[in-house]
Amino acid sequence: MKTNKYILIISLIIVTALSNILLSNIPNFSPIASVALFSGFYLSNKKLAILIPIACMLVSDYFIGFHSLMWAVYLSFALAVVMGILMKSANSKNVIINSILSSLVFFLITNSAVWLTGNFYSNDLSGLGLCLSMGIPFFKYTLLSSIVFSTILFGGFEILNQLVNKYLIFSKKS
Repeated sequence: MKTNKYILIISLIIVTALSNILLSNIPNFSPIASVALFSGFYLSNKKLAILIPIACMLVSDYFIGFHSLMWAVYLSFALAVVMGILMKSANSKNVIINSILSSLVFFLITNSAVWLTGNFYSNDLSGLGLCLSMGIPFFKYTLLSSIVFSTILFGGFEILNQLVNKYLIFSKKS
């Protein structure tokens, strides 16, 4: 049964991650934070849990394009994996709270990285404030995608896991 669980988890992650490429025309609407949260919660191999969202990003960045602030994006997703690891249970409350928190972490890290470059905003608190406020229109897509994809991943896993268990129980009786 453990093999089936990993096949199911990896399949959900791959399908969701591929949508990062397909949805690249919507700014910051990405499943990767949800994949990171999901990987951190369900995968016992924590190195693999961190590797999966990073690998998904590398593949999609290959098609979408690499940039100088990728480190900030990848760092925020690694922290989302840690949030998943620290989650006690995958109930809807925990999933929603951690989806919101991972969106906030992504927003703060990536926008602060833009500010730190000094290319667009002054290197003072007013520059940081302006940088963060300019990122707010994109935050709604980040937040929406985290909630949507986390619901799909965590909810989909529970539904599929129940169906697989029901099928295995049924097939053993036959």
